[in-house]
Amino acid sequence: MVAMLNPVHLVLGDDEFLAERATKEIIAQAGPEAEVTTLRASEVTEGEIAMATSPSLFAEDRVVVVERTELAGKEPTETLLAACVDPAPGMTLVIKHSGGGRQKSYVAKFQKIAEVHRVDALKDRDRHAWVSAEFRRHGARPTPDVVAALLESVGSDLRELASAVSQLVADTEGEITVAAVRDYYTGVAEVAGFDIADQAVLGRADRALASCRRALQLGTSPVAIAAALAHKVGDIARLQGVRGNPDQLARELGMHPFVAKKTMQVARQWTPAAVTEAVIIVADLDAEVKGQGGDPDFAVEDAVRRIAELA
Repeated sequence: MVAMLNPVHLVLGDDEFLAERATKEIIAQAGPEAEVTTLRASEVTEGEIAMATSPSLFAEDRVVVVERTELAGKEPTETLLAACVDPAPGMTLVIKHSGGGRQKSYVAKFQKIAEVHRVDALKDRDRHAWVSAEFRRHGARPTPDVVAALLESVGSDLRELASAVSQLVADTEGEITVAAVRDYYTGVAEVAGFDIADQAVLGRADRALASCRRALQLGTSPVAIAAALAHKVGDIARLQGVRGNPDQLARELGMHPFVAKKTMQVARQWTPAAVTEAVIIVADLDAEVKGQGGDPDFAVEDAVRRIAELA
């Protein structure tokens, strides 16, 4: 038995990608024959909302999406609320609201009569779990190190991460490894910025320098390598000398437990003085690769060598 679609939906939160996805899924549930109308609440009048949400003479299926409801005036919002209380036959109403704005007080009223879809912006510590769930949407269950590699390769933008997950699952038939992630997003896994940084903070100077030179020859930006070094050194600085449960530390620092545990192991071979010097090196490097020094390629290689020697 197919469940009936709720006639009123509140897409509540401030993440644009998640709001778009939730809206598309609701429209898809309404069926391919449904007529879709989109209104920007801040640009329409009370009368226009009343007309768009009024019963149809032909009783066809319709979806009315009302965007930026938080920017609407009081009268249009009241009209919209009344339409939600008693929706016209065959109509599905999708109210998109950031949760703030002038009409914030109406959020609770909409919540009482609508099916609520939360689309709040994710905190950094929640992205690992979100990417894992995104893989599960596609029938894949990657290991934590694969998820960490994807976040490191792609960044924090949910739209780009969702696209990356979809492409990886399709192209690897679900058999996703760290090497596959890095190959896919760098072309040559062993010369990626984060791999260079990994080798450097582990003290593997020869391997780090060889990878760094190869990466620069292939056109990898010195800025990208510098950013990877800064990220790794920053994590070590946060966890150097720290003892305790990696899960608890990860929550406190906004890191994933897998990343925290891995970084704690690396940080044990670093002294406080070495960490301090490495922090200074990556700060100086950042300025040099952004045009405040001489040769960016030489600056990156020199920083990689010095950090590896400190480790």
